[in-house]
Amino acid sequence: PSNAARTNTPYVLYLHGFLSSPQSLKAKQALTYCQQQGIEIDIPALTEGPAATIAALRERLEAGIARTGGAVLIGSSLGGYYATYLANHYELRAALINPAVRPYLLLRDYLGEQRNYHTGAVHEVTEEQMQELLDIEVETLATPENFRVMLQTGDETLDYAEAAAKYAESSLHIHQGGDHSYQGFDNELPQLFAFLLSRTATKAR
Repeated sequence: PSNAARTNTPYVLYLHGFLSSPQSLKAKQALTYCQQQGIEIDIPALTEGPAATIAALRERLEAGIARTGGAVLIGSSLGGYYATYLANHYELRAALINPAVRPYLLLRDYLGEQRNYHTGAVHEVTEEQMQELLDIEVETLATPENFRVMLQTGDETLDYAEAAAKYAESSLHIHQGGDHSYQGFDNELPQLFAFLLSRTATKAR
């Protein structure tokens, strides 16, 4: 079948943003691209707090690595913050789209009940979760060249300059204009996957 997984292709894990879901436009564009290319991609719904989310994602990653011999990450906004922690911990490649740099400060404005943009489900945002976010902060990237970081200067939610500074030694792509959702993401997918799949599957641990 046309969507059969490629041989030697690593497990691909896509992490959506805060109050988003696998139904987001970028997630669906990534899924469509992967189906066309015969790449297996996993897009879980991230509905728990940070600590529980990271624990569940580590299980998924370790199972994916065991099955395919490798893994790569794509993360948007808060998902980019999670992807940074996981890629740094497991020495994996990651593509980040308008990633959150200090969400434990930003999300204080969202404490209390918040409604998911896509599903309508209500999530409780707590002070404890802010500490959980702080606990997984990566202050210094062990291998900055493992990250491709895509920023748009028109991001109305995050200051792109924070990410530009944090990932200055990574493969950094700054586009003028746009917004937090990242306009034109589908056009970036071929280059994004060329970066992710260039040397990951054979990396020895």
